[in-house]
Order: sequence, then C-alpha cells, then structure tokens
Amino acid sequence: MSKPAAQFTPLNIAVLTVSDSRTLAEDTSGQYLADSLNEAGHHLADRQLITDDIYQIRAVISGWIADPNVHAVITTGGTGFFIRDSMPEAVQVLFDKSIDGFGEMFRLISKDEIGMSTVQSRAVAGMANGTGIFCLPGSSGACRTGWENILKEQFDSRTRPCNFVPHFMAQNPSHDHN
Repeated sequence: MSKPAAQFTPLNIAVLTVSDSRTLAEDTSGQYLADSLNEAGHHLADRQLITDDIYQIRAVISGWIADPNVHAVITTGGTGFFIRDSMPEAVQVLFDKSIDGFGEMFRLISKDEIGMSTVQSRAVAGMANGTGIFCLPGSSGACRTGWENILKEQFDSRTRPCNFVPHFMAQNPSHDHN
C-alpha cells in the first residue's frame, strides 16, 4: 500500500541581507530570495538589510528565532573572508544544532559554477528554537544556487525521503502553520 501524497505546507521565511554598501532598493540578492520563496508558495515573514556587524546580525536573527511565526531565516552576505565578513561568527553561537550538510553541499554544487573558489565560501546553517537559519553568500548567483539546488526542495513538505518542514513544526510546538 502506498503512502498518500504529502500536502504542501507554506512556511514563513525571513530574509536578511548583510551589506555595508547596498541599500534595500539595490539588494538584488535579497529580492531574488524574497521573490523565489513567494513563487514556491511560502510567505515572506520579514525582510531587512543591515550592515555587517556581529551584534546587529545576532539581534535581528534572535528576534526571528524568538518569533513563533518565523519558521526559517535565509541570510545573504557576510560569508566571505574580508575583514567585515562575520556572518558565521554572528550566527553559529545561536545554533542549537548545526546543519553541516548545508555548507558542504553548497560548496560541492558551487564547485561546478565557480571552481575551487568555492573553498572561500563560509556558507553555514543551523537550527535554533525550531527555526532554521541558512546563510548564503551575497551574490545573486550564490543565492540562486542555494535556493534552486538545496533550499527550495528542503523547504517543500512533499520532498522525499525527508525535508526540513517537520523539524520547523515539531521542535517548537508554538510554531504555527499559517
């Protein structure tokens, strides 16, 4: 007997762009993520752009982690090696659990697009209070790679054999499906 088809569960996803030089109007990477998650049937819970400051990053993401209506956070920017790139340092202390496979797969997939320059990507992900946090590089191409090749499928409750949706719903019972 086969299992019935899974239902699609729309998620509430927040997008954070970290940039010292762009404004929200110039934020093509954050706009791409916002448009893509909406096209996939999810809801944009919030979108912000802040400078690459560890404490500002932690404050914004901590607010979303504490919000029972935010299931996941996608960040763009701050994952490189320049002096101000501090996304991994800002978020990893917030994680209850790391999602090591996210960064590993992002770099594996990116190798086909940018060659060995992928070793300079510090894309990271983790779970905090039942909220998924996924940190992508700042380029629109990197955001497209992360969304199309990893996140779109893993945020879809119909993806088999597994996806992140039950974790977003189960780890924090106050997370609501709407």
